[in-house]
Amino acid sequence: MQSTDKCPVATTLNLIGGKYKGLILWHLSESKLRFSQLQKLVESATPKMLTQQLRELETHKLIHREIFPVVPPKVEYSLTALGRSLIPLLCAMRDWGADYLRSMDMESTCIMMKTV
Repeated sequence: MQSTDKCPVATTLNLIGGKYKGLILWHLSESKLRFSQLQKLVESATPKMLTQQLRELETHKLIHREIFPVVPPKVEYSLTALGRSLIPLLCAMRDWGADYLRSMDMESTCIMMKTV
């Protein structure tokens, strides 16, 4: 076992690190979303990458994937209670990032600037 295996910071980064996981969690903080809706919101993610990130979040029990028995198949993603517990952390990251951008004389244009 590596020394970082039980490190709280490393654990958190392992769970939510990744190019799109934070954005996925943020968007799901407002409502349940279908894959196509997430694709539009995280437009720079390829379908393969988005699928991979969603599967990892589901494996770690941060999101729930619900499959409806209809044709065509309908799948909705939502935050679990554990996933919802990350929202204050994401808000703190948003605020820190906004402060950093301001300190660099840059303005945020991110959708995350609206409050949850």
